[in-house]
Amino acid sequence: MAATLKDATAIAGIGRTPFAKRLPESEKALACRAILTALDDAGIAPSEVDAFASYTMEETDEVEVAKAIGAGDVTFFAKAGYGGGGSCATVAHLAAAIATGQASVGVAWRSRKRGSGPRPWTNTRVQLPTPAQWTRPYGLLRPADEIGMLARRYMHEYGATRDHFFNVALACRNRANQNPAAMMYERPLTREMYMTARWISEPLCLFDNCLETDGALACVVVSAERARDCRRRPVYIHSAAQGLPSQHHGMVNYWNDDPLSGPSWTAGRQLWKTADFGPQDVDVAQIYDAFTALIPLSLEGYGFCARGEGAAFTEGGALEIGGRLPLNTSGGGLSEAYVHGFNLITEGVSQLRGTSTAQVPGATTCLVTAGEGVPTSALLLRS
Repeated sequence: MAATLKDATAIAGIGRTPFAKRLPESEKALACRAILTALDDAGIAPSEVDAFASYTMEETDEVEVAKAIGAGDVTFFAKAGYGGGGSCATVAHLAAAIATGQASVGVAWRSRKRGSGPRPWTNTRVQLPTPAQWTRPYGLLRPADEIGMLARRYMHEYGATRDHFFNVALACRNRANQNPAAMMYERPLTREMYMTARWISEPLCLFDNCLETDGALACVVVSAERARDCRRRPVYIHSAAQGLPSQHHGMVNYWNDDPLSGPSWTAGRQLWKTADFGPQDVDVAQIYDAFTALIPLSLEGYGFCARGEGAAFTEGGALEIGGRLPLNTSGGGLSEAYVHGFNLITEGVSQLRGTSTAQVPGATTCLVTAGEGVPTSALLLRS
């Protein structure tokens, strides 16, 4: 029988800083604050940390973080690529290391000052990656432009409308309105506000785009056995996967044979392969929402509905509490904070602990996904 990660490890602690458009601390200071909070949440001393995992886009490295928090000897460290596509992969890498005896206490984190910092695509001194050489000279400068093209094709092929994208934006905003930590707390969204908002990259308006945020988050991964003795209720890592489809080009996937079959399809097939339950058994989902249009694509890729049915899936309050699939219950990247999706991981843990600000009654299973449109990753969590 093939070895799997199934329930061998658990997330024992989570931590975050406040979220804001501008925070005074450095990314390193924010990272350390989130990590120390997560360790305290788990009841584990910093000196016990022997593994780190982060994003390749993370500006704070494990050498400096380990020194600053007072970690012991570190025996495993890894980085996951592709921006938001790496969020769940950081946890998966730690789970694999701990399950195979390479480490015992792992920390994953993301610290980002995107609200007050520069935009990566404004750096004209860096040579463009190959796909961008064929798109940016023609005006597709930002992720919003690139996903806007995919959104328009999805609308054309499957009849999706702006009302479907609004359903996503509204569900996330409604949950943020319940979350005092969210940047959009007590800031309701109406259909009129959405429909009259300025364009960012047509067909994506202001409210189809994630927030720009300063902040940091972290989580602590240990063995399932160790987790049972930690301070908080353990949340088990039931399955994990990464996905890079054949002939994929990252965001600008337009010349692929099937541009709308993104990385979620590859990650989804792998994720469910080793799971004891399927999409129909997921109680709550934290699906990467850098843009509203990514949600219907991910709903299809992870098997919640058939090809082309993702937009219709959002109808009738399906994404709200009490709906078919409660979504992004902290507000997600659209309305809580955008820190490359790490807040989706911590919110998944909160849901399965029963401590979310928008708790789904009786939730015992949660899907967390990383960025769609780029090589991605996903986690199945259970309590």
